[in-house]
Amino acid sequence: MSAGKPERQRVARVYTAARRHPWVLGKLGDWVIWFGPYTPAQLAVLGGGALLLVRTFAWWSWMGPVPVVLWLVSVWAVRGAKINGRSPLTAALGCLTLLARHPAGRIRGRVARDRQTTMLSGSFVVEAAPPPTLAEVAGLAPASAPVPAARRRTKAKREQQTRVVPAARPVPQARPVPVSGLAGLLSGVPVAGGS
Repeated sequence: MSAGKPERQRVARVYTAARRHPWVLGKLGDWVIWFGPYTPAQLAVLGGGALLLVRTFAWWSWMGPVPVVLWLVSVWAVRGAKINGRSPLTAALGCLTLLARHPAGRIRGRVARDRQTTMLSGSFVVEAAPPPTLAEVAGLAPASAPVPAARRRTKAKREQQTRVVPAARPVPQARPVPVSGLAGLLSGVPVAGGS
């Protein structure tokens, strides 16, 4: 973006009016079917109801025009029918596709299947660990808690005043202490508390 040019404002438009109007049949230009246009659900009730009334005329003829009036009221009643926010035709189509799909589902258009089981095999080797050195054993000792600075200064002064040089003692040649019971068993050193 250059400093001299002002930023151009972006404009976004949303056309939702097309989604609000249902798909209708019976309107061609200015010509409209009587009492129409009709939604696909209305046409299905109109056609199915007419076929049912014609086939069962012997059963309902004694009631007069009541079944015909009920049929016309049902055609009017389904004009804005919605199932879960969708028209009955698309809802029925969704149910059919749900029943027709594979129970495992699909991944990238293909049926999702479990992979064939395979046997995994492997091996491992247990080797004896080298015995730990004295420095490693000393490093495993727990560290003391940190001493505050004031105590450190007084302790250092005390040590300077009363410094005693200990006599050098010979270090005995001992076998290194194993770190764990397993290391002791591998090195042949008896472990305390063991048999």
